[in-house]
Amino acid sequence: MRVLLANYDSRGGVEPLVGLAVRLRELGAEVRVCAPPDEEFARRLASVGVPLVPFGRPVRALMTAAAPPTPGGVPRRAAELLAEFDTVAEAAEGCDVLVATGLLPAAACVRSVADKLGIPYVYASFQSVTLPSPHHPPMARPGRPLPTDTTDNRALWDYDARSASEVFGEVIDTHRASVGLPPVAAVRDHVFTTRPWLATDPVLDPWRPWPSEATAEGESFPGLDVVQTGTWIVPDERPLAAELTAFLDAGAPPVYVGFGSIAIGGSEDVARASVEAIRAHGRRVILSRGWAELAALDDRDDCFVVGEANHHALFRRVAAVVHHGGAGTTTTATWAGAPQVVVPQGADQPYFASRVAELGIGVAHEGPTPTFESLSAALKVALAPETATRAAEVAGTVLPDGAARAARLLLDMYGGERRSTSA
Repeated sequence: MRVLLANYDSRGGVEPLVGLAVRLRELGAEVRVCAPPDEEFARRLASVGVPLVPFGRPVRALMTAAAPPTPGGVPRRAAELLAEFDTVAEAAEGCDVLVATGLLPAAACVRSVADKLGIPYVYASFQSVTLPSPHHPPMARPGRPLPTDTTDNRALWDYDARSASEVFGEVIDTHRASVGLPPVAAVRDHVFTTRPWLATDPVLDPWRPWPSEATAEGESFPGLDVVQTGTWIVPDERPLAAELTAFLDAGAPPVYVGFGSIAIGGSEDVARASVEAIRAHGRRVILSRGWAELAALDDRDDCFVVGEANHHALFRRVAAVVHHGGAGTTTTATWAGAPQVVVPQGADQPYFASRVAELGIGVAHEGPTPTFESLSAALKVALAPETATRAAEVAGTVLPDGAARAARLLLDMYGGERRSTSA
């Protein structure tokens, strides 16, 4: 069996593909991954023996740009991703199934390749809040704030469907016409399909299905048959660096601070507030440099700065994790049993912050800019013995085999006799 996995996203969106690719290879499948050509992604995939097919421009430069994308720039970036059609099509030759995740225009490119080559297509989400449901509102699109005259989630999802088509419809249909494909009536529904997969843990991020009456005629999205597989993680067996291990061994468990691929504003102030708040609680600090380029305040030996590290191993040795609330980091910290302080910056991160608080395994920081006072208060809760106890309890409920379940499901559904490349 041959499988193509594709995503245009930051590290948190690429790492799950690594997990799924590993499990697919264990079952004898041949796997390729289309992802941004950032050096760190190439290294990570190479470490598990999976080839990277470069997809679009390096994403780090876009994520760390000083200016956010303008509304007019969004369709242009979508056109750039759709222009990767030939690259994706070449990688998809001979595949039995294409799996797309992440940004809608990137997934639309994969869907067009699947349509053109006659290959089955699966869309997977790494957070439930991007999938239409009456139980939560959609996230706003760039330059498209949600209406303020209604709190009806169904009406907001209707708006989301129209918004997706207004923002991306013309550029997607233009590209589809150029490769001999018909236009699509509803962009979002076309990309997501009626049976998307949800690659999240059902304890941390439970899917709440649409009620039966949501299938009534006239709904813009009449319910989804969501397949929740569990999170696509595989235990990271890479050893921690010797210097980091020595720091961990030299004293009580420290507090980790890191914001991953988020170029958090005022990084120097954030680093200062974090380090000083942690020190005020009598704890040592591990500061993850990340894309925010966090740096130590001084040369005291109670603060250690790390770059790339095995979070699966590291989070099991810290007293708490202060982070941005990305799906991957939140899941890894939850799986490790580490109490959390989530400082959400946007997108799905406020949702995961709320889930951490609801589960009692940490604190949802109010607002995106931490201060000494706000972090001190949050750490008081996160470092309390009862929070550590609860975090350990929840860790034991996290499904450890989501990637294995997804891999088996792909083989069961699409692993029959290999289709011809002319299908």
